[in-house]
Amino acid sequence: MKRVIVTGGAGFIGSHTAVELAEAGYDPVIVDDLRNSEERALQGIAGIIGKDPEVHRVDCTDEEAFARVFEQGAVHGVIHFAAYKAVGESVAEPLKYYHNNIGSLVVLLRVMERYGVKRLVFSSSCTVYGDPDRLPVTESAPDRNAMSPYGFTKVVCERLLRDQSAADPDLRASLLRYFNPIGAHPSARIGELPLGVPNNLVPFVTQTAAGLRKELTVFGDDYDTPDGSCVRDYIHVVDLARAHVLALGRLDGKDVPGCEV
Repeated sequence: MKRVIVTGGAGFIGSHTAVELAEAGYDPVIVDDLRNSEERALQGIAGIIGKDPEVHRVDCTDEEAFARVFEQGAVHGVIHFAAYKAVGESVAEPLKYYHNNIGSLVVLLRVMERYGVKRLVFSSSCTVYGDPDRLPVTESAPDRNAMSPYGFTKVVCERLLRDQSAADPDLRASLLRYFNPIGAHPSARIGELPLGVPNNLVPFVTQTAAGLRKELTVFGDDYDTPDGSCVRDYIHVVDLARAHVLALGRLDGKDVPGCEV
């Protein structure tokens, strides 16, 4: 089976992608330091795929520790999720975000180059668009308007991947920009398990419904919508996970550009 490294593989999207990789015939290799996820996500993955996945508890900014994962066997490709993602926190702690989000990709590309791995799917974000001039946005919309340090780390990472693929004609990278993933695996073994205060709406809704929170506060009443409340786009996490697996498979096709959104 082809080994595919999933950085941040114990996280919300990463855990679902590990499952979809296994169901597509790949051997997912989870790399996660568990600072923003829980051990039970790994147990959930094992329960769904019928075996314990290969797991390495590694900080993705630690180049030598990361390299040892690649030494365990041939690596077909990498799906890179490992990153901090809270917009508000990125404003309060920009150094933390620039170091981790950009630094981990630099380390990953260095290790991939060392071991001759040429396939990468990168988890980007709609935050690269900032406040777009027109809606709905498309892949060709300008990505220069990121409004937070988190969003700008994604802009920089995308530029880094374009530059590296131009320097290395054999490197193939697919950049997926998406909005708000929600939901859980149909087995209910894995789902969104935020540590501490959630950053997304849906965990607030579910925690309020379960009685873990007294009330749900909806912010904003003057948006240009029928009732003045905010409108957001959502995508089911299983659909998103499958999209990552399909993007990885596409990198084996002919005439695939070195780096594409």
